[in-house]
Amino acid sequence: MSDFKIKNYKREDMNNYNKIKGVKLKKINVLIEGAAGRDLHNYLAFFKNNSHYNVVAFTQTQIPGIENRKVPKEITDRNPIKMYPESNLPKLIKKLNVNFVNLAYSDLTKEELLEKISIVISNGANFLLLGPEDTMIESKKPLIAVCATRTGAGKGTVVRKILDILKQKYKNKKIVILRHPMPYGLLKNEILQRFANIDDIKRYNCTFEEIEEYYPYIEKGFIVYSGIDYKKIVSQAEKEADIILFESGNNDISFFKPDFYIVVADPLRPEGVFSYPGEINLKLADLVIINKVNIAKSKDIKKTVENIRKVNSNVKIIKAKSVIKVDNPRLIKNKKVILVEDAPSITHGGLKEGVSEIVAERYKCKVLEPRKFAVGSIKKILKEYPHLNTIPTLGYSNKNKRDFIKTLNNAKCDAIVFGSYVNIKDIAKINKPIARVTYELEEVGRLNLEKVIRNFKIK
Repeated sequence: MSDFKIKNYKREDMNNYNKIKGVKLKKINVLIEGAAGRDLHNYLAFFKNNSHYNVVAFTQTQIPGIENRKVPKEITDRNPIKMYPESNLPKLIKKLNVNFVNLAYSDLTKEELLEKISIVISNGANFLLLGPEDTMIESKKPLIAVCATRTGAGKGTVVRKILDILKQKYKNKKIVILRHPMPYGLLKNEILQRFANIDDIKRYNCTFEEIEEYYPYIEKGFIVYSGIDYKKIVSQAEKEADIILFESGNNDISFFKPDFYIVVADPLRPEGVFSYPGEINLKLADLVIINKVNIAKSKDIKKTVENIRKVNSNVKIIKAKSVIKVDNPRLIKNKKVILVEDAPSITHGGLKEGVSEIVAERYKCKVLEPRKFAVGSIKKILKEYPHLNTIPTLGYSNKNKRDFIKTLNNAKCDAIVFGSYVNIKDIAKINKPIARVTYELEEVGRLNLEKVIRNFKIK
């Protein structure tokens, strides 16, 4: 290929290279190592119509019960592609003659990333990561992306604040939210989803994680799109949107090429700045918001700033409080309670203290050990994460949901501190009082989101 100018590389050139030279090259076998989200996006954005690659399998991890599915022909336009547990990866590399393994999920420490590279290479395959040029979609409408350094940093509070500012500034403009995918069920039914009300949530049989993400925006009167095929999704959203906000999942990089790139950092986990791909987000960022400064230690806030500056020395930084509110404090003050918390944040996200624990301490609650009441999949995940004294909102399947509700109803307590933002009473029958915890962003210092967004020009 000495006559091919790599420095001027374009993917379409590579796809046409065989025709130019009259040589038929063997396709490269690829396995996509994922967790139901970024993996399917990478497949559709880069691999599906690329004549050089043949995706032979997916592996799945992080989310309970998502392995042993198939990517259906409605997505592949050919035969379905099998999904396997990630633990099968070494065997699959050999069995399927895998040449490249594409890591396509987020929220990993550098040590975990290195371990995954080592497993792939030691078993005879090459390790592949894809970057923004091949995975970011361009929108015809102005688009702001909100990403993070770690899961549970508080992207939702930032997006809600931005929505309030944009709604006030552009009163006649329609704002639509695109949400990072969470396709944990039957994939052919999740290609493109539009949520306008609670009935849509029920119609799509959403997981608790999806409800936690969509509900706050629906509650404020906004439309949310999600699914699998983000080219189709953004094309549909552009028909009704003047401005688009993309909220990423975990600490993944944006699926879209944004006009403004915001990254949320969590000072409760200063080392999270160096996560994968959180550190990449920081390098791409136009603005960093250090959230939760009201509940973080001053030394950890200082360390977070220092770590950010090591990665991106010139980026603007805003510090902000995550202001916690409880809708009915009298239900829990000095009472026996069980705590409920956002599952991804306190499991693979590694968050040591959730908002429900902060609320319980504030109102002098007696927190009961959740394992006494846990059943099924809830009991299993509490065993997997022995440090937890909260019940994760595990609801990735109907069985998960039933186990979660049964666990709450089993609890011999006065009330539940529900720290996952969603109004659980809208979607489940719980037999005891619930104190709902919400949290909103409040900036600290001269620089704030309103001043920054004031310079974001909308035609």
